[in-house]
Amino acid sequence: MKKSSVLFTMASVLLSATLILSGCDKKNDDPVDVNTEDLQQLSDDENKTLDEVDEVMNDASNVMTSNTLKSTDVFPCNATVDSTSVVNDTINIVITYNGLNCRGTVIRYGQVIVKKKVGEHWGMAGASVVVKFNNLTTTRVVSNKTKVLNGTKIHTNISGGHLFMLGTLTNSIIHRNSGTLSVSFENGTSRTWQLARQITYTGTPLNLTMSIDGFGTADGYSNLTVWGVNRQGNAFYSQNTSTVVKKQECEYRPSAGITVHQIPSKSRSATITYGFDDNNQPIATGDCATKYRLDWVTANSSGTVFKYLW
Repeated sequence: MKKSSVLFTMASVLLSATLILSGCDKKNDDPVDVNTEDLQQLSDDENKTLDEVDEVMNDASNVMTSNTLKSTDVFPCNATVDSTSVVNDTINIVITYNGLNCRGTVIRYGQVIVKKKVGEHWGMAGASVVVKFNNLTTTRVVSNKTKVLNGTKIHTNISGGHLFMLGTLTNSIIHRNSGTLSVSFENGTSRTWQLARQITYTGTPLNLTMSIDGFGTADGYSNLTVWGVNRQGNAFYSQNTSTVVKKQECEYRPSAGITVHQIPSKSRSATITYGFDDNNQPIATGDCATKYRLDWVTANSSGTVFKYLW
């Protein structure tokens, strides 16, 4: 009896240890089962949409610069520009896109209309124009995914000057863009976003660097770059907590900076850190990034994934 009792006790201890270890293993596995698709989708949607918006805003700046240069060299690829329409005191510059952009990354169809006051010169400090997106359809060459952009933005030249002056007549130029953008995605969902972004340009006209910060405020959040509703129908707020840097030599893929996405109703957030290579390692100085790191947090779990920029 004594021997049986010892064996029984040992078996009980082993069984308890097994159950405890099994419970620990399950607890450690829980984060793997957390669905972070909404955070990953939001970061992907925002990166690609803002890339396309930035290119259009640069096109608008360059088209207005053409009046100064008396040249069509700054016109966007596969697009026509008509600046003959004048209504009352407003000049309407119509950019009609009909093909691949100059970088070879996005196919664009539709119109963007730049409205500026007669007699107001874009190179003046404080000059402001309205940029209207009119069913601008964009298709990413790599993914073949299409979205449609509509909306109106206020485009302001804070510092004055033209981009062609960089590196010779000035060291930096600051623009501010704010307004509403409606984004219709390839899955049939349509969402409205608010944008409030300040872009500081440095470098040279053929090798621009864009440093991007936010100045929007909403619902207790400040320094917002974008806010609105994601594909899942939840309100989100995005802040650049460290200036995001995009370089022309790297096809304007973000190479540095940090963006934080908040989805309060779901107690979810993601911190996007830019500047990683194919091996998920920080890039060396002067290299171009191919990935970013996404550190996600939910109510009870956290984790990290790496995503490609294109």
